[in-house]
Amino acid sequence: MSQEFLIPLVAGIIGLGVLAQILAARLRVPSIIFFLLVGVTIGRPGLGIVTSESFGDSLPAIVGLAVAIIVFEGAFHLEFERIRQAPRAAVRLVTVGAGIALVGTAVAVRVLEGLPWELSFVIGALLVATGPTVISPILEVVPVRDQVAAVLETEGIVNDVTAAITAVVLFETVNPTVAGEGLIQGFALRLGEGLLVGLIVAGVLYYLLRYVDLSPGAAPRNARLLALAGALAAYAGANQLASEAGVAAAATAGLALGNVDIPYKEEITDFKGDITLLVLAFVFIALAAQLPPAAIFDVGLAGLGVVVVVAVVIRPLLVFVSTVGDRFTFSERLFISAIGPRGIIPASVATLFATELRAAATELNDPALAQQADLLIGTVFLVIFVTALVQGGLARYIAQYLNVIPMRVIIVGGGQVGRALAERLEDRGENVVIIEEDEATVESLRNDGFAAVIGDGTDTEVLRKSGAENAKILVAATGDDDTNLLVAQLSKTNFGVEKILAKANNSDNVDAFEDLGVSTISAAMSAAWAIDNQIERPDLAHWMTDIGETGDVQQIEVTNEELIGKAVREVGPMLPDGCLIAVLSDGDSESVAVPSADTVVNRGDHITLLGRREAVREGMELVQPD
Repeated sequence: MSQEFLIPLVAGIIGLGVLAQILAARLRVPSIIFFLLVGVTIGRPGLGIVTSESFGDSLPAIVGLAVAIIVFEGAFHLEFERIRQAPRAAVRLVTVGAGIALVGTAVAVRVLEGLPWELSFVIGALLVATGPTVISPILEVVPVRDQVAAVLETEGIVNDVTAAITAVVLFETVNPTVAGEGLIQGFALRLGEGLLVGLIVAGVLYYLLRYVDLSPGAAPRNARLLALAGALAAYAGANQLASEAGVAAAATAGLALGNVDIPYKEEITDFKGDITLLVLAFVFIALAAQLPPAAIFDVGLAGLGVVVVVAVVIRPLLVFVSTVGDRFTFSERLFISAIGPRGIIPASVATLFATELRAAATELNDPALAQQADLLIGTVFLVIFVTALVQGGLARYIAQYLNVIPMRVIIVGGGQVGRALAERLEDRGENVVIIEEDEATVESLRNDGFAAVIGDGTDTEVLRKSGAENAKILVAATGDDDTNLLVAQLSKTNFGVEKILAKANNSDNVDAFEDLGVSTISAAMSAAWAIDNQIERPDLAHWMTDIGETGDVQQIEVTNEELIGKAVREVGPMLPDGCLIAVLSDGDSESVAVPSADTVVNRGDHITLLGRREAVREGMELVQPD
């Protein structure tokens, strides 16, 4: 293709990618869906504007450098503290889970499509990778609990690296023009070289950013450019040593640099995010445009069968095995099972493999090998298309249906009160973050599966890092009233948290808290109420203590038009069995009362439902369908 046409073509692809990103953000769906649709429309399956000849032999190099930027940026965001929020599940997903995905997918391809075992395992290795390119856009529009997000992000970053390396090593057994070096040796060599190069690059960047004068006026810009150059250098340097070692190097450099204290970190993050969006749009559109129309049709129903097995059988199996014993609700495990779209690594590496196989088929005059190349790329892209479109497009609806989009609750103080409260809230599926100064306490909380941040709750930056800007509830539960009072003030004035509660260790301080408009629980009075309940109403006290195991009590605002204007005698039968209306108010604490049968339910009233746990949850959906 002439240079005169190539330049407007690249500019046009990037422009379409930006428009697709804007449209995806407006519709709150992952941008990869529109990237793929644009690529198919302008490429070989559609208008034929972009073909395999459009970029000549330069496309693999362009895709490789783009992958370096994407992987570096994804790893740069992945902080060790975030990984440790769900350590056991994350480790099992990238080891046991990856093994189940590899073997299960290979068996499905072999049985359903009849491909040789060697090629089936290559496809299985490619389809292990989910990747940050498809997971991050989903998590931007689906704010799940931090533990769930940490597991998905960690799985995406690590599996991108290991899947690419494993696939390259296995491909050497398929390509007749390449002499293999052994699976274990080849994997260890590429991973080791990638880790080494990545750490070296990260060390050099750390030194330059911390100790070299980058020019005061242009330091932020130079820091951003250094990070970009480092990502490309890590990828290119490692790839010179061994094919696909560059992915491991870029991920290692990003992970190492993102977890150390460097200047201009926020500027680097913003810059890398913008660059990543551009290259992501270009690469996905360009690769989707290369897809031969016959490749998808060749795999046919057998390929769709592989997609179903991968998404409906293998993915849930590996997730449920990997998350055994962790603090995930059943709904969260179902959500993780439903979110496994494949991304840039399978697309780019499969395109490279198909090109090499076709070249080998031409060299050896082997039509069967050329057909295998089409089946390889057809199967991989079919899985990418279906999982991206279905899982990515429906992710928010799946999350809403499974009720895994929680309100964020911040608890300042990880002592007995904070821990007990967090346990009860998490049991209901809330997104709880605990702020605690004592490192030993934080370590204990994390070992028990809680999301905990080390820091002083009276520090604005610590509150911001913990998500105070998006928190609906903040609880100050330390043993020091001055600290609790200051936390309440900061949360109210700096972050506008919707509801703030505080523990008053000294009953004399209750008035000071309430003057700020903070709901206050006196430690002495709460103990007195608990003792009185055990004396006067022991059965109710025992039931209330065990809420979350069998029973539940929830307050919710009425929005369902079917209930508005009806008397309680009419609303009661509409509730599920085992769910009762305990109290009713118009939102004012002074109007709370046990309703009579003739009490009319109005819009905006607050109903407190009491009963069996499942029945109360169903009742909440009736009262507030949205």
